[in-house]
Amino acid sequence: MNNISDFMAGDHRRCDDIFVDVEQAVASGEWERAVAGYAQFQSAVLQHFSAEETLLFPAFEQKTGMSMGPTQVMRGEHEQMRELMDAARAALVAKDADDYSGNAETLLIMMQQHNMKEENVLYPMCDQHLVDQVDALLPQLQHAIQK
Repeated sequence: MNNISDFMAGDHRRCDDIFVDVEQAVASGEWERAVAGYAQFQSAVLQHFSAEETLLFPAFEQKTGMSMGPTQVMRGEHEQMRELMDAARAALVAKDADDYSGNAETLLIMMQQHNMKEENVLYPMCDQHLVDQVDALLPQLQHAIQK
C-alpha cells in the first residue's frame, strides 16, 4: 500500500465492518455487545476523521492552496456524522432499537455518500498533489488511525 487512496479507503472498510457487527448485535438484541461494538466503531471513525483533519487535509490545502474546496465540504460532513453518531450511541445506551435504527440508517447513507466522494475525488487528488510527501505522510496517517 503506497498511496493515500488505498490506505484511507481500506480504513473506510475497517470502520464499515465494525458498524455491520453493531447492526447484527442490535438485530439480535445483544445490547451489551452492541454498545461495546459501537464504542469501537465510533472511536475508529473519530480517529479516521482526526487523521484527515489534522494531517491529510492541511497537507492538501497547503500544497494546492484550496482551503475552501473539497476539504471544507468533508469537514462539514464530519461534523454532521459526529452528531449522528452521538445520537445513535445515546439510543443504544437507552436500548431504543427504533431510535437507533433511524439514526444508524441516516448515518449509513451519509457515510456511503461521504466515502464515495473521498475515494473517487479527494483521495485521488491527494495522491496526485501530495506524491512528493506520501512517504512521510502515510506513516503519520497509519499511526494516527491505529492508535
